[in-house]
Amino acid sequence: MNRYIAIITATLLFGNLSFAQTLDDYFKIAAENNPGLQAVYKEYEAALQKVPQVSTLPDPTFSFGYFISPSETRVGPQQAKFSLTQMFPWFGTLKAQGNVAALMAEAKFQSFIDARNRLYLQVASAYYPLYELNDWIRIEMENISILESYKTIATQKFKNGTGTMVDVLRVDIMLKDARTNLDILRDKEKPLLTTFNKLLNRPENETVQISDSLKTEILADNFRKDSLIAANPKLKALDLKLQANKAAEIVAQKQGMPKLGLGLDYVLVGERTDVSISDNGKDLFMPMVSIGIPIFRKKYAASVKEAQLMQESYTLQKKEVTNTLLSEYEMVWFQVQQQLQLISLYEQQIQTSQQSLNLLFTLYGNSGKEFEEVLRMQQQLLKYQKMSATALVQYHIAVAKINYLTSKSY
Repeated sequence: MNRYIAIITATLLFGNLSFAQTLDDYFKIAAENNPGLQAVYKEYEAALQKVPQVSTLPDPTFSFGYFISPSETRVGPQQAKFSLTQMFPWFGTLKAQGNVAALMAEAKFQSFIDARNRLYLQVASAYYPLYELNDWIRIEMENISILESYKTIATQKFKNGTGTMVDVLRVDIMLKDARTNLDILRDKEKPLLTTFNKLLNRPENETVQISDSLKTEILADNFRKDSLIAANPKLKALDLKLQANKAAEIVAQKQGMPKLGLGLDYVLVGERTDVSISDNGKDLFMPMVSIGIPIFRKKYAASVKEAQLMQESYTLQKKEVTNTLLSEYEMVWFQVQQQLQLISLYEQQIQTSQQSLNLLFTLYGNSGKEFEEVLRMQQQLLKYQKMSATALVQYHIAVAKINYLTSKSY
């Protein structure tokens, strides 16, 4: 029952792929633990901290002055002076600066989404070669078992005088090759496991559950192509950067406007001892207003031009990314169709090779002849079995690339 539930769940998530739930679990582990992805998310969080920095008033200025030689006034000598000034940018400047920072932060988040999707592709691209390796090991072990049975038969025929020692030697040579290939395949497991586990930020020897079988499905023409442009986070990030630079242009224009300052001076006044007058020694308060006049206009004009040029740049980048996505999609779609055709071809070749092998083996069993052809056909069958496993893996990697390009959510 659990197996059927897993198959149904996999079908909903990946469409008839029985391994989907397991692979989906690995996606989640990678998303939670991969340090590269975490670093990109920290960049987004850091960008969010820019918003309060640019949307807040500048710090007020406090100053203190002491009169070394007191300045005499009617009500007494001035002894010290305190000043507090707050500058205010032009109306709407702070809000516009906050909009720029918020939009750039959102662009960082879209970059994080793209990095996450790319990580999913990397995990899938590291998972499927492990399936291929397991399948090749299984095929090679079956081949060794068959060759060992051939050697037993060839040896028996040689003893009975119906076969030759050459047949025994031929199969022995092929057995040594097969065993060496099997050892090499087993040695290959460690680097593949390391690559996969490090994407999940796990110990390199961590066990990885690999599906026993993979399936293919006929995908509709233009599969998920409607999401290629509409849902791609790279394009969304460029749109947000374009909007941010439109807001930056407004900021540059506002920064070229006068700035208003409000302040207050407080003067300590000492008492006069030589005369008795009203308000003797009374401290002074002096409200102040200041205006920052943007006389030097080149820097403001340059800021406006910079924002305009960046808008043009992001518009062109968006066009370039769109063209690249369309090109990559068509190439990957070709790879999907190519692998489907190869899988179909190899399955037919496997069936034909198996039938030929059965006929040749029957002939050899009856006459003791054509053993070399039996071995050759066995190797041909082995080749097609391995090529079929590779084509199946390449198909699934190509589908994973389409899922990445079309920003499939898991």
